[in-house]
This record gives sequence, structure tokens and C-alpha cells, in this order.
Amino acid sequence: MVKNKTFAEDVSIVFGGEAGQGIATIEQMCATILHKEGFHTFSVSEYMSRVRGGSNSTEIRVSNGKKNAFVERIDILFPLDCAVSGHLAGRISSDTLIIADETQSGKCAEAREVVRVPFLETAEASGGKIYLNVVMAGFVLALFEVSDSAADDFLKNKFGRKGEEVVKQNMEAVRKGWALGEKMRKEQGLQIVLERRDQEKSTVLLNGEMAISIGAVAGGCDFIASYPMSPSTGVFNGIAELSRDFDIAVEQAEDEIAAINMGLGAWYAGARAIISTSGGGFALMAEAVSLAGMIESPMVLHIAQRPGPATGLPTQTEQGDLNFVLHAGHGEFPRVILAPGTIEDGVVLTQRAFDLADKFQVPVFVLTDQFYMDMHLGAQSDMMPIEKYQKYFVETDEQYLRYKYTSDGLSPRGIPGFGKGFVCVDSDEHEENGHITESHETRVQMVDKRMARLEMIREEAILAELVGPQDFSTLIVGWGSTYGVMREAFEAVEKPGTAFLHIKQVYPLGADVLEYVGRASRVVVVENNITGQFADLLTKETGRKVDDRIVQYDGTPFSVEKLTEEFENLG
Repeated sequence: MVKNKTFAEDVSIVFGGEAGQGIATIEQMCATILHKEGFHTFSVSEYMSRVRGGSNSTEIRVSNGKKNAFVERIDILFPLDCAVSGHLAGRISSDTLIIADETQSGKCAEAREVVRVPFLETAEASGGKIYLNVVMAGFVLALFEVSDSAADDFLKNKFGRKGEEVVKQNMEAVRKGWALGEKMRKEQGLQIVLERRDQEKSTVLLNGEMAISIGAVAGGCDFIASYPMSPSTGVFNGIAELSRDFDIAVEQAEDEIAAINMGLGAWYAGARAIISTSGGGFALMAEAVSLAGMIESPMVLHIAQRPGPATGLPTQTEQGDLNFVLHAGHGEFPRVILAPGTIEDGVVLTQRAFDLADKFQVPVFVLTDQFYMDMHLGAQSDMMPIEKYQKYFVETDEQYLRYKYTSDGLSPRGIPGFGKGFVCVDSDEHEENGHITESHETRVQMVDKRMARLEMIREEAILAELVGPQDFSTLIVGWGSTYGVMREAFEAVEKPGTAFLHIKQVYPLGADVLEYVGRASRVVVVENNITGQFADLLTKETGRKVDDRIVQYDGTPFSVEKLTEEFENLG
């Protein structure tokens, strides 16, 4: 039995079980309510590629400080199916407290302490074993001394469409679970002692999917066409949900080729479009990316990475598609690659992607991954400013030339029907008027015109974030979803003369990145792939060889423990 066990400062709670047992509901419910109560909450899921069965888990990490990263450590494990104990064996220690149903506890002997609780019996008394997850969620809320009525609004929103009786039964299940947790807290002294903060209540709980979706709407998105593919589908669904209030046309295309061509058609007609897909789906879009380059069409593409090649690990995470996105499409033409690290970045950078695409008439990529898509945490509204966007197309006249030579390389982009001019675009090399040509002289002029905007984009590059001293000698560099774990590990190690640089605009790199890297005596790059794709790009862009590469490619995100050890070993 547990006696006077206390968790303070930071607690990692993990729920595990089969797909279909409602683990996602537990995560949503606990994370939402604890955040609303003022606790700093971070959660992330890992799951197998199956609708039923398998072994999945979700980690809910609650802390006093702002900790936005995955930890291997499990303080409290709630197994809905004890097979998950084998799945998580490498993370279960002698300090892990397993709280299991009475009927399962005999199978969960991997930890020093196993607490037997009648979760299943309580769920059956509430209407059936389907309420097991809600009972467990109520139990957790009691450990945090959250009121048993705190879940009422969540349950009404979650199950309201299923009728009052379903909502009532869920409320009953939560209260019974809460009573079990309250009993353990008082009688056995199981305490979770963490601060509630008013500033946390002022943040907005979002996951990566909704951050990208909100950023797209803020950027003026009025069209999305996509074909569902994990882990990108959440953005497609998120924008579809927001479309009801923001007049966005949503089209589930028959395949990825159709989706991106619909997006190009939308931009040609004056709309602002986004396409959301993952690596395998993007593979089908490469030809159309070249089409965007040739016709100088804006395009915004969200690519949510997962491990390849082929189907790979379809529900796991990796940063393995940077080279693919960087070089996709035949021929040479400019592009932009943005990679959000925080939830706030997702909103800000996606909004910015639409402006960059429209202004410079190039494809802009927002590059995320499964870990980023699925993580939930509180985002600060003041760090997600919604800027008034500008549409850059012009009203045409009779003398309009779609590909007119200009001093800065940007031809005025017209829209069919907006003005008297003829907006002629062609996938072949073309004259200023858009008509096909095979002139070598014209070819050189057009290539130069298109490529000139790359330096203009670089001049407006989104600044990287430097954490640590300005007079560093060692620079640890990361990009994308590794931000939270890298920052926490960096701050834990506290090495003198070391700074951490997070890159938000991966390509083209801004002058600030070139300057930071140029004055470092030692450069270390951290990324979730085997070859160090960004490290190679950094060397190509700056001429500076990367001294150390810390890589991971097993389908999981870096943990705080792993990176802390790696940083300590840097010397």
C-alpha cells in the first residue's frame, strides 16, 4: 500500500492500453481541466497504427515551471490493459507507482508498488466498462484536489450531442472515480503538490494541429484541398471545423495530385490555399511543386513528417523529410521552409507562410512532425499576434504581362477577371506574356528573374531564437519540434560559454543564423534523423562544418533524460 507518497515540482502521469479504450479522451479531459484550473500541463501521445488493439500510451506532464517536453520517467502509470506494462518496460522504474484495476494488478508486477483500485467495478456501476476511462480521469483530478464538478463543462461539450442521459452517466462516472481518488489521497497520503497559477489560466490550450489550423485562418486561408494521411489529417480536420465560421472552401480530393493542383488553381483565381499532407502524400506532389515554381504561383504546403521510407512507421515521429522538401521538384526555383518549435510558432509561422508565398510568388512549406501535431500545452495569446494580411495581386490593364521583367525580379501577379488584362500562365518556359518560348536568352533571363527573389526572402528571414549568453563559444542548434526538449536539457546542464539556437526559418537561412554560426568555436546540431540533414544544410549555407551531430531515428522524440546526458557529455 502507498503511504505518504508525494509528487512535487513535476509529475509524469502515463495512461496506457489498447486503441479503442478511450485513452485520447482521458488525455483531453485531464489536460483540459488541469489547464483550466491553472496547472502548467503538457501532454503527448504515442500510438500504434491500428484502429483497435495494439498498445498505446499518453503522457500528461504537470509541473510548476514551463516544461514542454517528453520525459521517459513515469511517476504514476494507469494501465487500462496491463499488456502496456511490457510495452513501457524500459520507462518503468522501481520508483514508478502503478495504479491498476483490481482484476489487472497481478499482471503488473514490474514496479515496486502496485495499488489496487476497483476502477472496472466502479465503471460497471456507472453504466458499463465503457466508462472506465472517465472513472480514471476523475481519480486523477482528485489527486490534484480539483473539484468533482470541474469536469461538467468538458463532459457537456464532449458528449452533449449524444443526449442528456449519456452526459449524466459520464458525470456520475467522474464523481465515482473522484471519490476513489479522494479516498486514496486522504487515507493513504498520495499527494500531488503543484502550484496553480493565474497566468496559466490566461493561456490557450492547443495542440500542434490546431495551431497550424488557426495560423492558416489568420493568414487569410480560404481554400484547402487534401487527401487524409497521418499525421497531417488533423490540420485538414481543424481547418474544416473552422471553415464554418470563416467561409473557407474545403475539398477532400481523390488523391494528393488532385489536391495540390486544386490549390494551384485556387491561387490562380485569387484565393489563398493550403495543402496538408505527409511525406508519402507529398511524394505524389513533386511535379506540381515544380509547376508552382515555373508559373511563379504562391503555394502553402503543410508537411507533417513521419518515419519512412514507404509507409515506414505511420504514427511515429521523425525529422526525415527536410532534404525531400528542400529538393522536391525538377529544375531550380526558390522556396521557403518554416519549422515551428512551439505552439505559438505554429500560429505565427503558418500565418507568415501565406504572406511570404503571396508576396514572393513561391511555394512555402510549413514543416512539422507527429510529435508536434499531437502535443498539447498552453499557448500565450500575446505571443500569437494576428496581423492584418495583404493580398499582393494587382488589377490588370490591356498591356499586362504576367512575367514582366522588373528590377527586383517580382512580376506583378494578376487575377483572371480582375482588370482588363489577359493572365496567361504556362508550364513551359515562356516570354513575358506567358507564351511558350525556346529562346536560350529568354531562358537565362527568366531563371535569373525567378532565382533573384531567394535573396530578397533571405533579407526578410524570420529570426532564430538564441537562448544563453551572447559571448558563447559552443552553439547547440536545433530546428522544429525539438525546441522544448532542447531548451529544458540545455537549461538543466548550464554549461558556461554554451548557447542554444533554435531555427524557425530553415531555408533560406537568415543573416542572423550565418552570423551566430560564424563566430562559434564549436557547433552541435540535434535532429530526429540518421544523417543530420539540417547539419548538412547548415554547412552548405554557411560554409561552417558542424563539429558534432546528436541524432535519433527510432520513431520516438528525444527525451529530456537523453538530451541532458548528451549535453553533459559534450565536455
